[in-house]
Amino acid sequence: MKFAYFYERALARKGEKELNARLPKLASAAQLREQSDAFYLAEMTRGIFRAGFVWRIIDAKWPGFEEAFSGFVPLYWQQVPPERLEQLADDTRIIRNWQKIETVPVNARMIVEISEEYGSFGEFLAQYPSEQQAQLLTYFKKHGSRLGGATAQHFLRRVGWDGYVLSPDVLTALRNHKLLEGSETSQRGLKQIQSVFNGWHEETGLPFSHLSRILSMTVDATAAEPTRKKV
Repeated sequence: MKFAYFYERALARKGEKELNARLPKLASAAQLREQSDAFYLAEMTRGIFRAGFVWRIIDAKWPGFEEAFSGFVPLYWQQVPPERLEQLADDTRIIRNWQKIETVPVNARMIVEISEEYGSFGEFLAQYPSEQQAQLLTYFKKHGSRLGGATAQHFLRRVGWDGYVLSPDVLTALRNHKLLEGSETSQRGLKQIQSVFNGWHEETGLPFSHLSRILSMTVDATAAEPTRKKV
């Protein structure tokens, strides 16, 4: 299905000014490379703590997180002593969720391993093609901790990497138009979604993040109007 249909629907619902104002801002490859590995570990951790929680509370406490985690330096956190993690479980500067605290060493190790191969985690992201986002999400889920589902997608969006976010509105639009048949978390579903977005990107030249945000503005778009019974 041509993306022009969805664009027109979003335009009709929101208007050009609001539609454009809602489009995510992207980082250039140079900007992705400029960010430190500590920045990426911090943003991963922020996303993990936000999951299932009130985002504004995490953001309000974030300076305390930065202090408690000593700037999120991956080389340190990949081999942090167990007692250091235990101290964090009693640290009032952060949300004291043990399961989320213990993701930091795992994700730090993943970042360090990627940096050893590519020079930095930012270099890895700068080189990774948006046309293969499904593979990237699978990699994060396999090698990271609590980076499945929407958490990794929101992390990529926050740091400015160009990718889709499978919000409830996006998934509704895809399913309404029979563009997604499997689960969005299954390999089959991820491949279907990637194929759809790749096709739209080729059709329009729009960034993947813009495609998914525009699609999310068409939640009232349905494949067919229901037939009403005469009374």
